Amino acid sequence: MDTLFVVDASSYLYSAYFAIRNMTNEKGESTNALFGFIRSLIKLRKDFNPTYLISVFDGPNNGKKRKELYTDYKAHRLITPPDLRYQIDRAQTFCNLMGIPMLSLPNVEADDTMGAIAVWASAQGAHVYLCSGDKDLGQLVNDRVSMLNTYKDNLIIGPDKIEEIYGVPPSLMVDYLAIVGDASDNIPGLPGFGPKTAAKYLRQFGSLEALLENASSVTEVKKREILMEKGELARLSRQLVLLDLEVEIPKESQFFALQEAHPTDLKKFYQEMNFRTLLKELESQAPQDSPQPELAEYHLVDDEASFETLLTLLAIQKEICFSTETTDIHSLNAELVGIGFGFEPTEAWYVPVNGKLGLERVLQGLKPLLKNKDIGFYGHNIKYDIQVMANYDIEVETVCFDTLLASYLLNSHSRQHSLDMLSVEHFGKVKIDVIELLGKGKSSRVLKDVEIEKVSEYCCQEIDHIVRLKLLLEKQVKERQLTTLFYDIELPLIKVLASMERYGLYVDQTVLKDLAVKINAQIDILRVEIFTLAGEEFNINSPKQLVLIFEKLGIKTLKKTPTGNVRTDSEVLESIKDKYPVAGKLLEYRGLEKLRSTYVESLPHEVNPKSGRIHCSFNQFIAATGRLSCQEPNLQNIPVRSELGREIRGAFCPQNQGWSYLASDYSQIELRLLAHFSEDPILLEAFLNGEDIHTHTASVIFGVPLKEVSKEVRYQAKAVNFGILYGQQAFGLSQELGIDVKAAAEIIEMYFKRYVRVKEFIEACKEQARISGKTVTLTGRERLIPEILSKNTHLRSAAERLAVNTPLQGTAADLIKMAMLQISPHLPVLLRRLDQPKNGAMVLQIHDELIFELPDNELTRMEKIVRRAMENVVQLKVPLIVDVVIGKNWKEC
Repeated sequence: MDTLFVVDASSYLYSAYFAIRNMTNEKGESTNALFGFIRSLIKLRKDFNPTYLISVFDGPNNGKKRKELYTDYKAHRLITPPDLRYQIDRAQTFCNLMGIPMLSLPNVEADDTMGAIAVWASAQGAHVYLCSGDKDLGQLVNDRVSMLNTYKDNLIIGPDKIEEIYGVPPSLMVDYLAIVGDASDNIPGLPGFGPKTAAKYLRQFGSLEALLENASSVTEVKKREILMEKGELARLSRQLVLLDLEVEIPKESQFFALQEAHPTDLKKFYQEMNFRTLLKELESQAPQDSPQPELAEYHLVDDEASFETLLTLLAIQKEICFSTETTDIHSLNAELVGIGFGFEPTEAWYVPVNGKLGLERVLQGLKPLLKNKDIGFYGHNIKYDIQVMANYDIEVETVCFDTLLASYLLNSHSRQHSLDMLSVEHFGKVKIDVIELLGKGKSSRVLKDVEIEKVSEYCCQEIDHIVRLKLLLEKQVKERQLTTLFYDIELPLIKVLASMERYGLYVDQTVLKDLAVKINAQIDILRVEIFTLAGEEFNINSPKQLVLIFEKLGIKTLKKTPTGNVRTDSEVLESIKDKYPVAGKLLEYRGLEKLRSTYVESLPHEVNPKSGRIHCSFNQFIAATGRLSCQEPNLQNIPVRSELGREIRGAFCPQNQGWSYLASDYSQIELRLLAHFSEDPILLEAFLNGEDIHTHTASVIFGVPLKEVSKEVRYQAKAVNFGILYGQQAFGLSQELGIDVKAAAEIIEMYFKRYVRVKEFIEACKEQARISGKTVTLTGRERLIPEILSKNTHLRSAAERLAVNTPLQGTAADLIKMAMLQISPHLPVLLRRLDQPKNGAMVLQIHDELIFELPDNELTRMEKIVRRAMENVVQLKVPLIVDVVIGKNWKEC
């Protein structure tokens, strides 16, 4: 046994569990940790082709000895989540199927087992690689034992690297860890002693014990006092971090040898876990041939001759991948550092603008290429790249693909669409980490200061991976019949959203300053009222202090969190406010605090100094329903129901005199879609006759003539109408209407008795989701809902609600996107300079509503265009109605 790889399986699983989200099989069972674990092991075997390898798991009741020493050891850790626990079992199943030896010792932690293996195997002459990022294992490193960090491009950590990272040799790692402690394991260490201080004193004194014995000679007063008073704490910490190398392990080389895999059973296992990518890889493996590694050709283009050659080559391509490297994640503030290009896997080019060619020459050469309508450009989140080029007065004319957007459409259930994650998922390849280029903390630097050769390697690898992804994902888009949705709606919308982001919104900061004074005065009054009701002053923002106040006031009906802490959130306060006035005042206080901190005080800081406007980011790839989301800042969440929320909206207004806002809002679009999909005759008739739908519903379910429906009864009907869309049950309706559950159940029952086809539609949506595991919108947008088959009642009920609501909300999202595409040609905002367009612009989308900033002489023309586009975007069985309002600010709309 020349070489042995020892895998920290428990660490791999935990890391993957928190790094990868929303992966489930068809039974609704989580598979995220398992997938990440399998990917890591497959990559390890591919990269190193080991003969001897073992996966080490924490044993049952692990940590027992350390807990006997120190009862708080790992005490703060939550119980292993149930959906991780069964993935650990399946990871062991995978190891069996792959012929990978395993070891899990009762009462023993994985790192102790790994340590014992390392000591034994290295004594037999083997070089041991400990596959883990756990710094505790640093104490084992020597000439025959190394750490291997597979998450950092297979970084091998030997004795010299340990000293470079921690400032001490491996022989002092136990003492080092004893001093600095370990928050993840709840090991206390010495308070006030950080990594640099620990390393300094250990180099000076030679060991922890020598440091403690000579504490009086430490010149820093505070450090000396801590050493003299807390010395035993450090000794205890040392016992906790010292690995137990005497645990009993198998001591035959053959035990650690890889065995034959079981491909037939492994295929069934992958099918059960719904690991389509792994299944394809398994099926495509040819047992007679060993695949040859692909040799990538990455070119740094930094002289006139190679630049001209590249331009000539790119000019004859039909589609080109491009990616910008910049100094800022915010496109408007980003300075160009370089641009990468590619069009085939394994080959890419990087053109720096801070090299020999210079910015002016690079832009002069690339401008005709990027503006060529006959060449399609693609990337990963290309909306960012085209805005960066707009900073230099270059509009990228044709966008033909976006791998980020395609990944989202194919798997909207997931939020893991980063290029790093997709590269690992689809190709088992780990990209260069940007932190490796830029560093972190005080030693970090901007990209333009990084060596050009390193940036070139990073950018070319990025291009290479995007090109590979495009080839894969465009095929999947076609196979899944998402071509129309992707190419006719989502892809063209990229430039529309880029224009909106670049144009931005103006905010009158004087309005916000006046509002801040008003809100602060109200907060001060509420603070006095809360203190009076509580009988003492306290930190209102501290949940712990609030719990003590509630205990003092005798409020004992509070719910608790899963960790046993008393809950003081809004839901709890809402449920007790009628009985305890202080709860109502706290809700008012929190509402005002949120308005103040989230909007009134923060919005002025969001104003870009270059444009004097706020530039949000509109994302197509976050909401699983297809809705656009708004970030940095999120203007979609500014409250509209409260007077103060409306006043915040009043701060948003056109920047120029003689301009106005025009707001166009779909009227009850989800209820109209419910009528369309369900074909309920009563619902269809109401919309076709142009009746008030809530009054109509009240009349139908309560048997009251239309003219006699009171405001109260209409309100109840309105609650039912919208509750039905979101799967609201009797309890939820009773809470909203302030009635008992039985009465609420009777109202829902009456509704479904009259709207029979609505009930049938709801049940059909659920059944279809159970059969196919997904739900589909009018345009073919898919949302996977594997949880609908879950044994967990809570997860299954939530999935059933999604199965009903997604076709409605998702279709509404698609329709307004289609309307935006029809309207945008009438408001051409070039993706170039920040000049204000003469005809105005679309500035905001809030789900079913569009906001435009227009010169007053364009209002009449644009109102007709907007109304026509939105109302006729698609022909339904009921009319689409749009409400249009014009005002001098957002509040008036």
